[in-house]
Amino acid sequence: MTKREAPIYKVIFLNQGQVFEMYAKQIYQSDLWGFLEVEEFVFGERTQLVVDPGEEKLKAQFEGVVRSFVPMHSIVRIDEVERLGTPKITEARGMSNVMPFPMPMPDK
Repeated sequence: MTKREAPIYKVIFLNQGQVFEMYAKQIYQSDLWGFLEVEEFVFGERTQLVVDPGEEKLKAQFEGVVRSFVPMHSIVRIDEVERLGTPKITEARGMSNVMPFPMPMPDK
């Protein structure tokens, strides 16, 4: 029996009119109501001869980030993947006038 490696998750979420596709090792529901916590972002190795400028931009944007809190209503999809893909940002076409449905705040 071989030991299975730690899972890698592909997280796709909306942020300011853009679709972020990121890879991370840790994802869980936050203690902050309505947020998902994403930790340990994974980027491709720099041993490749070709460097993707989009991935480098994301890597620079998330440099020094220990944990991101992503609103639940911004999550498009989460997949557990076998292989690391290329993180990227794309424009959210056709969604410029779409607003998330307002969520009621819980009474304490």
